[in-house]
Amino acid sequence: MPGEQTFGPAHEYLRDAWQRSILFLDVLRQRGNTYRERQAEVAPHVLEFDAELVMDGRKLARPVNYALVRVAPLPDVPTDPAKRAFVVVDPRAGHGPGIGGMKADSEIGVALEDGHPCYFIGFLPEPVADQTIEDVWNAEAEFVREVARLHPEGGKPVVIGNCQAGWQTAIMAATHPEVPGPLLLAGAPLSYWAGVRGKNPMRYTGGMVGGTWLTSLAGDLGGGKFDGANLVANFESLDPANTYFEKPYNVYSKVDTEAERFLDFETWWGSPVLLNAGEMQWIADNLFVGNKLTAGELRTSEGVQIDLRNIQSPIIVFCSWGDNITPPQQALGWITDLYPTDRDLVANGQTIVYAIHETVGHLGIFVSGKIATREHDEFASAMDMIDLMPPGLYEAVIDDVGEDTANKELVHGRYLFKLQPRTLDDIRKLGENSPKDQLKFAAVDRLSAINRRLYASYARPFVEALTPPGFGDWAQKMHPNRVRFAIFSDENPAMRLVAETAEQVRKNRQPAAEDNPLSAFEKTVAKSISDTLTAFGAARDTMTERLFHYTYGSPLVQALVGLDPESAKASKAPARDPVREQVQAKQREELEGQFDKGGAVEAALRSIAFVIAGAGGADERSFAVIKAMHDAQFSGRPRSEGQLKKALRDQSLLLRLDEKRAVNAIPKLLPKDVDERAKVLRAIQRIVSAQGELNAEGKKRLGRIEKLFNGKAASAAKKEDENVRS
Repeated sequence: MPGEQTFGPAHEYLRDAWQRSILFLDVLRQRGNTYRERQAEVAPHVLEFDAELVMDGRKLARPVNYALVRVAPLPDVPTDPAKRAFVVVDPRAGHGPGIGGMKADSEIGVALEDGHPCYFIGFLPEPVADQTIEDVWNAEAEFVREVARLHPEGGKPVVIGNCQAGWQTAIMAATHPEVPGPLLLAGAPLSYWAGVRGKNPMRYTGGMVGGTWLTSLAGDLGGGKFDGANLVANFESLDPANTYFEKPYNVYSKVDTEAERFLDFETWWGSPVLLNAGEMQWIADNLFVGNKLTAGELRTSEGVQIDLRNIQSPIIVFCSWGDNITPPQQALGWITDLYPTDRDLVANGQTIVYAIHETVGHLGIFVSGKIATREHDEFASAMDMIDLMPPGLYEAVIDDVGEDTANKELVHGRYLFKLQPRTLDDIRKLGENSPKDQLKFAAVDRLSAINRRLYASYARPFVEALTPPGFGDWAQKMHPNRVRFAIFSDENPAMRLVAETAEQVRKNRQPAAEDNPLSAFEKTVAKSISDTLTAFGAARDTMTERLFHYTYGSPLVQALVGLDPESAKASKAPARDPVREQVQAKQREELEGQFDKGGAVEAALRSIAFVIAGAGGADERSFAVIKAMHDAQFSGRPRSEGQLKKALRDQSLLLRLDEKRAVNAIPKLLPKDVDERAKVLRAIQRIVSAQGELNAEGKKRLGRIEKLFNGKAASAAKKEDENVRS
């Protein structure tokens, strides 16, 4: 063409830009059509896996719009009935269900790949009339109870709660402690005031709008329904650069390769659901602004206190520094809210494991998508190990398996899973509020209650009187987060021309060369726009944070809402429970009589716990040997895994109670026969050495144990172990 010969790179770039524009509009057209189709579905979801209905929450005594489905096994990986069932609970935080199983590399995908029976708890777009948050967590308990009934061989099911479903699952476990097995809380906020200055300003939002009265207004305008699109808009406002430019530009600039991925994600992102106004009000009042969960200030409709210290199952927390919705402080701050000291945590019998990813974003925690696959895969395979761990706080450390890794045959997959003991100070080092900052959030809670009551008394009657019937449905359809999808669908006559033109463009697609100077200029301009929006977001966040602290740090504001500065000295923690303390005191009293009781198994477990504590923690190799020996019942009468867990827990608690006394009592538990002692000692040596060469402290402790077994037994055990290895 003459123009191409004359203008060269400019002509090439303009042709490419025009073609990309048409193709980008066609991508938006496809997105709009998908949105329209999903609006017409009864139960829209983005699960990639086949599933069948097990329980319909609408048929429960207290109906809810939730359902339990069983996910079909992978074609080439049959379900192992001896393995724990996994139950994935998706968040109802604006979007529809399915994010936990949206891809093969997801929470559901890795559990199926490991042979676990897998279930999914999702929900319908419309809530059941009058359903409450309490109804929902009670329904979840019924679902998990049914899964346990269907899989008695695998033990109590693992329950994975994503984001909003994380705190919902925690409440379910606190009010029904006998139901679930280990809990995995992924990107779940439980401590809403927690954070550090200069980062993640979402916790200031409630204060900047005067509390939750706007939630009440939104529910009234919605005819008793709260539109989840409002929550989606809040999430998007956190990162204006990504929302308003980077995400669409990424598709436009790479429209030949990025369209499918973009459409897959937008299928989920663009399907907001509804909540009852009362449900959203409960969440906003008690959690977002009130932060009442970890303080033990919530009660069920029957007056039962919701205390997270009642959870009996191990709790695994997965969070990320790259998560701007649930930063690590909000995901982990509840631990120090509940337990003032490490001794309190252990005395309560609680096992907590946490892992912090360096970069993955909020949604990547659930989707996995090869970013957090490693963590989900290791958690799936290590649940039995975690369930066996004695009470305490641990950090999950996942390392690559190298050529120099000892006993690689004991490692599951490509990564080595370790549990390293931590203290509450390690959680505090992540960052926490000062007492003065706590007082500011408490002032927001007080002001919110005042404003909400003023709205209910004086404004609500006018809103209800002036709002025409059907306004809520119209407002939902006209919400900007819905209109931006619908307007590009085929219902818009102009998009038919786009579809026809896009088809012609694909047949004659001619992208510009990589070295085209105008393409380079486009990227430079794009980066400038992105940097400008990022700077705007940072400036807005800084202003929001400063305004929050200036406003709610004012002694006048605090006095007007009736807040005493002296209350800043009191932490937002649950009150002491005399009954709980009596139970713990009785348990300590019972332990006092257990130092000299037991046999070879108790001696072995006590010795193993003593050595591993000095060696810096346990990993999956030691657990693999323990499990193999347990399956073979290497010593003593046959014991179930539950009995083994209790025995290990008791022996660990004895060491914590009085380590010197517990260790010195080991010889009293040993069999008199030297060969039997050697057999037990060899088992101990095999387990503690499965992790490779012990550190100096570990070797010192093992040497002390060997002396307690006496030199002859130790020598026989060592010789027998060498024969086995050779």
